[in-house]
Amino acid sequence: MTEFLPLPAFGQTPTRVMTIAGSDSGGGAGIQADMRTFAMLGVHGCVAVTAVTVQNSVGVKGFHEIPLDVVAGQITAVVDDIGIQAAKTGMLASSEIIATIAETWRGLDTGVPLVVDPVCASMHGDPLLHPSALNSIRTELFPLATLVTPNLDEVRLLVDVEVVDAASQREAARALHALGPQWVLVKGGHLRSSGASPDLLFDGTEFHEFDGPRIDTGHDHGAGDTLAAATAAALAHGHTVPEAVAFGKRWVTECLRAAYPLGHGHGPVNALFRLLQ
Repeated sequence: MTEFLPLPAFGQTPTRVMTIAGSDSGGGAGIQADMRTFAMLGVHGCVAVTAVTVQNSVGVKGFHEIPLDVVAGQITAVVDDIGIQAAKTGMLASSEIIATIAETWRGLDTGVPLVVDPVCASMHGDPLLHPSALNSIRTELFPLATLVTPNLDEVRLLVDVEVVDAASQREAARALHALGPQWVLVKGGHLRSSGASPDLLFDGTEFHEFDGPRIDTGHDHGAGDTLAAATAAALAHGHTVPEAVAFGKRWVTECLRAAYPLGHGHGPVNALFRLLQ
């Protein structure tokens, strides 16, 4: 990979991007993965923590939700003082937290891109979202989103479409777009019928296809967070949505190539690969 986002000059304030997500105590996903990607791309990352998980490479043992006023306060404090050029969401835990974020976002009227990664469960299948919150994602958050980035498990939960091939992937994209986001990215990393990793972007009119190699690794913890974070960073730099998605796809592919073992389960994708370039 030879193309990166521009780094700020020495002493210059970097582009700022906020992650609104949960904390992963094992450091593989969540805000930890987001902040690694932001740092490696020369972006100043800001954080609104929604939940604290108890997890490691084997699975999620539990999570604690952050009080609603604290979630809202983190977002407002950063936007009012530091300012941001984009934001992304990750684990949001409950319908109450989702409603609070949506209300706060509408009140701020930032006008900046919002990438919604509708995290519903960990890669181990452990729940990271109360079942009652699925409808809140659809009705509260999706209409505010510049881009939503569900994986195939999340697609099935959100619109009840089982993606097994290119035709059903397009069906899912149409159903998701009908919920109100400007753009939908149906990620194909879990589409085992394909020898590649086909992602499909849709704006309600036109489809854009992004094929990438399927990296043979058992260490892919945090891949979805990393893709959304890199895409948000590119949007913050002024790239169009298709350009930003293409960049995020390339970025996460290289992070997968450099993934490493950690603990007794799944290791994380590795944004630190850039240090070796």
